[in-house]
Amino acid sequence: MPRTALYPGSFDPITNGHVDLLAGALDLVDEVVIAIGVHPSKKPMFTLAERKAMIAAAVGAIPGGAGRVRVATFDGLVVDAAREAGAGVLIRGLRDAADFDYEMQMAGMNGAMAPDVRTVFLPASPATRHITATLVRQIAAMGGDVSAFVPAAVAAKIKRKFRR
Repeated sequence: MPRTALYPGSFDPITNGHVDLLAGALDLVDEVVIAIGVHPSKKPMFTLAERKAMIAAAVGAIPGGAGRVRVATFDGLVVDAAREAGAGVLIRGLRDAADFDYEMQMAGMNGAMAPDVRTVFLPASPATRHITATLVRQIAAMGGDVSAFVPAAVAAKIKRKFRR
């Protein structure tokens, strides 16, 4: 029976940090479902279709990633999304102690609601530890170059979006 993990987030946009964690997750499980959280109160920089396309391009660049990653959306509890995807594992990245504290609380709550879904923490690699999608959006909005923080296809989309 294949082992499936759910990797939830907004992926707005997908960053090199996300790609790093995805590659690590693929070392542990047979399939990863990237679950894009959709919240009506949030105004993302990229549409859902754009985010899906950027994720697909990023996955294609991961050795062994093609055919082992699918993309889904969810608008409720992440544990419900995991069950719907057939995932017994939630993948969460850790960059620093603040992430650890927050993620431990989330893992505890998710574990209480769905004991059959385990949270697995993956540490960010030193090369990507500083990258956040929020900072990427802020830098891009102020005209900065984000090409060191996102896959090349994503950098090109960001550049087009903020062309003045």
